[in-house]
Amino acid sequence: MSFARTLVPLSVWAAVALAAPAPEPEALPHPMVTAAPVVPRDFEPGTYVKSLVSGLGSDVSSYVASGIPQYFQDFPTGDKVKKSLGIDDKDLEATPTQVLNVPAYANWTDEGWNVRVHGNVYKLPNATQEKIDDLANVFLIGTDIEDLPPNQQDQARNVTRSIYVVQQPHQNVTVHFENDVSVEPDASGGVINAKGGAQVIKLPYETTVEGDFDTFVKLKNTTGPNGGHMMAGNETKSIQSLNMYVNGTMSGNATAYLVPPTGFTIISDIDDILRVTKIYQPKEGLLNSFARPFTPWMNMPEIYANWSASIPDFHFHYLTTTPEQVTRNYMEFIYKTYPLGSFDTRPLNFSDVSATLQIRRFLLDKIFQTFPQRKFILMGDTTNSDVMKAYPALVKDYPGQVQCIFLRNTTATDDGDLFPYDTSGFEGIDQKQYMFFNIVDDLKNLDIVGGNCYNPNVKQNVTFGFQGRGFGNAAPKQSSVTSSAFGLFVLALALNMLM
Repeated sequence: MSFARTLVPLSVWAAVALAAPAPEPEALPHPMVTAAPVVPRDFEPGTYVKSLVSGLGSDVSSYVASGIPQYFQDFPTGDKVKKSLGIDDKDLEATPTQVLNVPAYANWTDEGWNVRVHGNVYKLPNATQEKIDDLANVFLIGTDIEDLPPNQQDQARNVTRSIYVVQQPHQNVTVHFENDVSVEPDASGGVINAKGGAQVIKLPYETTVEGDFDTFVKLKNTTGPNGGHMMAGNETKSIQSLNMYVNGTMSGNATAYLVPPTGFTIISDIDDILRVTKIYQPKEGLLNSFARPFTPWMNMPEIYANWSASIPDFHFHYLTTTPEQVTRNYMEFIYKTYPLGSFDTRPLNFSDVSATLQIRRFLLDKIFQTFPQRKFILMGDTTNSDVMKAYPALVKDYPGQVQCIFLRNTTATDDGDLFPYDTSGFEGIDQKQYMFFNIVDDLKNLDIVGGNCYNPNVKQNVTFGFQGRGFGNAAPKQSSVTSSAFGLFVLALALNMLM
């Protein structure tokens, strides 16, 4: 990949990230779990699940219950993309190289600031609108792109184009760090622009066969404007920011957030907590992800803005397990709607469902181990079985680091969510440390810094087992599952999640 020096203004979608982890950790083993459970053919859990199984396949329960839309799986890569578009390597030669540079976090070490730089190098093939429309219709279950309003047609085409890209392996990536972040007061927990640290760093490794890069690099404390320098992490509580520009591309811009060793970090899921997705209703979830403009869930932006302004030096980290190819829309939405912060997505080497069901915990462990003295606020919802398993497990695996766990009970406010959720992991955890909430206002007036994370006006009804409305049954909200037939299905799902 040739790299002519190119600096462009930071785009909205790339306006976040500050931090860096400790010295390069050893490579972790590729996570593996068992295959998704198959609903028995003679099992009759109700019309809802039957329609899902017939429409999307018998493994849909495992995808959806993990907070991973079925339509966000098994995206084509490499030769499959070229075959779908009817192109070859020669057609790509003149196509410019592009980079998805993901907003980064950095941590303080004995050798200085250590920034995690991660993203993907790819090429966007030329394709006719007719071809893109044909490919978009593969994802648009029960509708046709021509039936959508013009603005939704445009978004569906853009998302489809982002899926059908050709990743570039074995590429060298060079990053320019610059002191030019536009920081607004109270925009992200008191983030400030670093007064030094501008430099050029060539990453130590080439991109993987999937075009991914993910490594920590050490920053030199170079002189900045007016003779300034970056502040040492053990001498400040402020989060400092540097912009990152990848050489030779107009698209590889992001922000790095230099996060001190102590303080508070929120790790927030996005789907059905920060935006309306409805992944538990496949057709709605698909339209909300591919075609409709991203919409905040209720007044959640108000809560995040208040936390940003009221909690000193609050580090925001957004974690989604959607594939890299479709996360640019996520980042654009977050940075227009919520406080700026670092970001995590699912890299392409976690491309199959088995690995995907463990990627959230992999990324959570990474940031917890990078900041062993920070305290974390974990935000998610009950549609994610991996969240329901991982969040309480982190309380036990990293004693003293989990300050609060907030989980939106989607079944309480959305009759369309009929999937079960398992609360057993919360048994034995202090109630003031976690809360299942129904509406955004339940999160108001909590003492997060003081560790009082439970609003006593919000009834919990936690049975420490599988709960939910069930597949088409009329069980009360947050009730225990008692149907023997449905219980067999839940057992199969539980066994799969525990493997």
